[in-house]
Amino acid sequence: MDDARRLLGDASEVGAFSRRAFLTGSSLGLALAADLVLTRRIQKERENLRLLPVPDDGARAAFPHSRWVLFPGYKTSWEEALWILNSLRPTLSRRAQMATVGYSNRGLDVSNIVAELNRYVRNFQLEKLYFYGHSFGGMVAVEVAARLADRGIPVELIVLDSSPHTKFDVLEQEMFEGVVFLYEAGYRIPTVVRGGYELGERIAHKNERTWRKIIDQTFEQLSPLAPSSVLIQSQASYIYHFDPTRFRNALGSTQLAFLGNPQDTVVNYGTARAGWAEIFPRNLILSDLVTEGARPAHASPQWNPLTYRPLLQQVQEQLIPLPRGGGRATVT
Repeated sequence: MDDARRLLGDASEVGAFSRRAFLTGSSLGLALAADLVLTRRIQKERENLRLLPVPDDGARAAFPHSRWVLFPGYKTSWEEALWILNSLRPTLSRRAQMATVGYSNRGLDVSNIVAELNRYVRNFQLEKLYFYGHSFGGMVAVEVAARLADRGIPVELIVLDSSPHTKFDVLEQEMFEGVVFLYEAGYRIPTVVRGGYELGERIAHKNERTWRKIIDQTFEQLSPLAPSSVLIQSQASYIYHFDPTRFRNALGSTQLAFLGNPQDTVVNYGTARAGWAEIFPRNLILSDLVTEGARPAHASPQWNPLTYRPLLQQVQEQLIPLPRGGGRATVT
């Protein structure tokens, strides 16, 4: 009789444990499934290139036919690109509405960018285009501007924010060449490896970031919102093969303004600035604008908007002044 009671008690405990384990396991399974569904959905949405707007009612009313277009830098997600534009919105919105290029996770394809911008200009009947090249995005902006000019669509201004003019301006050549080699050999970098690489890269430049930023930026690369490995490797390949001399006489009257920082540990400020000046002597109007005090020193308007806004205000006032007696007041 005692044995029977003990067996019934054990069975009851097993049943209770099994129910708890089942409910816990089911909950974790559902959470994982939901995460996988969300990840697949996000990745599917980002297979195609998009132009992402930054809404601004005042800019829409004042500048219905003008746009600032941001070309994001290496490994910059759609969300971070929008963050950059929102950080600069109080200044940039004094000349135009704003949008950013959301690169396709299938890889960087400049022909698709040109075609999409061509449609965008036609659809919104745009009359003035201003490009903001964030880091390597400056390279893309220059090529896109040259190719749009062939279609009769001029770009008034390109801001080059810490943009290298060739691969030789990139300071970490060994890492850079390794990424390109793997991509062109057909190898793709797994997400987990990317997260570890990001951690190592951030620690190498820890003097520019707090530990909180280092951890946050590492985990960003593990997020479904992060750019795909294919996109990142194709961006590296683009930088590696970029030849600005192809566009030496292709920009027409497009004005260039270079922003940078001598303390930059990603791109060589001196050689990048001199390189753009040598190839585009007639186009480069402003090249002495320094983002002094910015941390990180490389292309960081989202972290240092109060440093960047006055410089961009100066660019706008000098290169794209408002008509006298009209337009919106300029503020920083």
